[in-house]
Amino acid sequence: MCGIVAYIGEREAYPIVLKGLKRLEYRGYDSAGVALYGQQGLQVYKKKGKVSELEDFVAGKDASAHIAIGHTRWATHGEPSDRNSHPHKSQDGKLAMVHNGIIENYMQLKQELLNQGHTFQSDTDTEVLVHFIGEIKNSNHYSTEEAVRIALKRVVGAYVILIIDEDDPTTLIAARKGSPLVIGVGKGEHFLASDASPIVEYTKEVVYVNDYEIAIIRKDELILKNIANEIQSPYIQQLDIELAAIEKSGYDHFMVKEIFEQPQTIYDSLRGRLDAKKGTLTMGGIREYASLLKEARRIIIVACGTSWHAGLIAEYIIEELCRIPVEVEYASEFRYRNPVVGKGDVIIAVSQSGETADTLVAMESAKEKGAIILGVCNVVGSSIARLSHAGAYTHAGPEIGVASTKAFTAQLAVLCLIALKVAEEKGSISQQRFQYLLDELDSISEKVATTLKLDAQIRQVADKYKDARDFLFLGRGYNFPVALEGALKLKEISYIHAEGYPAAEMKHGPIALVDENLPVVFVATRDANYEKIVSNIQEIKARKGKVIAVVTEGDTSIRSMADDVIEVPACDELVAPMLSVIPLQLLAYYIGVLKGLDVDKPRNLAKSVTVE
Repeated sequence: MCGIVAYIGEREAYPIVLKGLKRLEYRGYDSAGVALYGQQGLQVYKKKGKVSELEDFVAGKDASAHIAIGHTRWATHGEPSDRNSHPHKSQDGKLAMVHNGIIENYMQLKQELLNQGHTFQSDTDTEVLVHFIGEIKNSNHYSTEEAVRIALKRVVGAYVILIIDEDDPTTLIAARKGSPLVIGVGKGEHFLASDASPIVEYTKEVVYVNDYEIAIIRKDELILKNIANEIQSPYIQQLDIELAAIEKSGYDHFMVKEIFEQPQTIYDSLRGRLDAKKGTLTMGGIREYASLLKEARRIIIVACGTSWHAGLIAEYIIEELCRIPVEVEYASEFRYRNPVVGKGDVIIAVSQSGETADTLVAMESAKEKGAIILGVCNVVGSSIARLSHAGAYTHAGPEIGVASTKAFTAQLAVLCLIALKVAEEKGSISQQRFQYLLDELDSISEKVATTLKLDAQIRQVADKYKDARDFLFLGRGYNFPVALEGALKLKEISYIHAEGYPAAEMKHGPIALVDENLPVVFVATRDANYEKIVSNIQEIKARKGKVIAVVTEGDTSIRSMADDVIEVPACDELVAPMLSVIPLQLLAYYIGVLKGLDVDKPRNLAKSVTVE
């Protein structure tokens, strides 16, 4: 949600920042802007709409500079407009600032500033903050760095801010709390961004800024201080992503590229951890806490969106294998209902980005109460990874498409490994069953590759139902959360109303929706609930509903009833969701494409939700 890019060095800054903003378009935004210091002093250019519209607006204007900050905005305070776009300036026009996050006490600060004679050009909390910093600087004759440090002691909320000061155009000031910021370290230059995608083509050396840290950046110097003004030692890490990972590589969209990457990303999630031939499972990220995990009185999974669906499947897996009670909570609700959490509880926080604000707040609350925190996320060095006691990376690589696909199956793979490891440590699983599931996981990447060969068939199904106004997705057991995920993908990508339900609950209300125009997608691979879901399909057909069924290869019973059948390879029901979700991802993708929609950047959505 929102994107930040900046450059300081000897190169022309504007082209680097502009390209970086394009790299961050996947995060979701409604306007874009840049501030730079050149021969004409401090200049700000910003426009509602796409980065390309900003590019057209700046064309022909003087954009020559060696320092620049850029921003893509996802509206929170004030509608999408030119005037609400970032960057914003201080009252005297000397400071230009971009900001990710939300300042919760901005109205109080704004009233104070209005009383002091300030006037505002926008409706944003960001303009209030830059005015506040400027007021502190000018009234006390402080440096910008000192003014930022003092101002942030008053601020309530989340932020990453970047500031250019017209009086000191050789320095960038940055600060962070609760929103990501990475600094790329080059030779005589520095790059700043919300994530590594705008940086990777220039340098592999990066510093992840921590909460409550302020960075003072010059072309050949990086100084980190905490909010108490104490010097911190920057920890330089090596990026492990390649430029090709954030390019389309010949695919029409990032979403379909990432769907087809899943055989590899699942394999990468298992690689180095699972050795089916030796019958071993190594989870280094949770080794120190293995004994506490097996003794956990309960496990609470906190997540949002697609990650919440992965958590629901993990609930089934953990309870079956480990015999530990599991609750799955929306992170956005967890903190505010005053949950009963304490020692002996384990919190598993699941997030693609590792920066999901709701999930981070839930983790902080549980950690304060003595719970053990495990993080499952995709981004090395992310906030969730650093806040956790232990955990595991999914190693899915950058996911650019806003609608999560490969991150979901990678999360399932890692959560399954964690459950198996705890079950092994606890002795709640037989050696025979343990080995069987290792073998099943070992073969899942190949089976996903086989499922992806159904691409053309699924496109035909999509073409048949692309004009439907509503969809119903049904599943039982492990496939119920898959039905939820399928419905979510279709809503995100095609803007068609879709609902996911446990198939048995269909009779308790949703069956009233069924008529000859309603497509009903059944996730009906062979498992312990198979006979029950066959009965549910019959109930839909008796009411003339259109049935699309995802079934196990060789199924004849459902084929005789369904209007359209998609077969996936046979596998154990614990790992089946990694297969059965693939056709639903492709169905959503192709319906969106056939409707002429931007499937990589669906309306109103943001990739990384960094505000509550």
